[in-house]
Amino acid sequence: MPGQHTLPSHSRAAEAGSRALTAMIGLAVYAVFFATFLYLIGFVGGAVVPKTLDDGVAGPVGMALAIDLGFLALFAMQHTLMARTAFKRWWTRIVGVALERTIFVAITCAILIGMVVCWRPLPGTVWLVEGIGALAIHAVFWLGWGIVLLSTFLIDHFELFGVKQVLAHASGRPIERARFQERSLYRYTRHPLMLGFLLAFWATPYMTWGHLLFASVTTAYILVALVIEEETLVALHGEAYEDYRRRVPKLIPRLTLAQESVVARVRNVPAATRHPH
Repeated sequence: MPGQHTLPSHSRAAEAGSRALTAMIGLAVYAVFFATFLYLIGFVGGAVVPKTLDDGVAGPVGMALAIDLGFLALFAMQHTLMARTAFKRWWTRIVGVALERTIFVAITCAILIGMVVCWRPLPGTVWLVEGIGALAIHAVFWLGWGIVLLSTFLIDHFELFGVKQVLAHASGRPIERARFQERSLYRYTRHPLMLGFLLAFWATPYMTWGHLLFASVTTAYILVALVIEEETLVALHGEAYEDYRRRVPKLIPRLTLAQESVVARVRNVPAATRHPH
């Protein structure tokens, strides 16, 4: 009967449309993320963008602390909750594997955009460096952001921000989990991504109280998050990650690792130091 052939055809068309929509959502969220990332560089660095950490009306100190700490706490809670294995297992049953990371990135962008818009400055000079010293500090700032960006590609940039998953879903291919190769920066520090953020957040020739608050709270969050993350990685990967932890420092690279890293190039740690936050 004609109806028996029409339904599967409609179903295939609906499924294709759903897959295409998923891909468009993922790509749109990635575009928003990349714009947010670029703006965040200027926001922290105090240049180019309309509003930075030190711009805006200060207002009462108590109100400024409540708003600023509120957004930083919201960011930390979202990352801590949504990156946990148990939450992901529950969440993917609702939204699906293809969109799980995209939704994570979208919520992160919403929090960061809200923080930028609502951030209240805390004026007052903690330190001020001028001349050659300022140029050197600016170089460290850009080095930090460069390490951040490079680290995302050493992990799997497009998987980390959900693009790979939605495109695989759209094309009907299985969504493969990224495997981390112990290479480049990851031969010297287990978390170069977080090291890059720390350099970028602290390297400023003009440190205000507001910038100090931002750098201090984000540093505290990073240190706590890494402890939780490493416990998860040990549980997931056992001796493979324990061996990696014994050989490679958590954050601060050791120069003596240069010779040891020649052997480490051929080692693989499955999805090991990928930072899911």
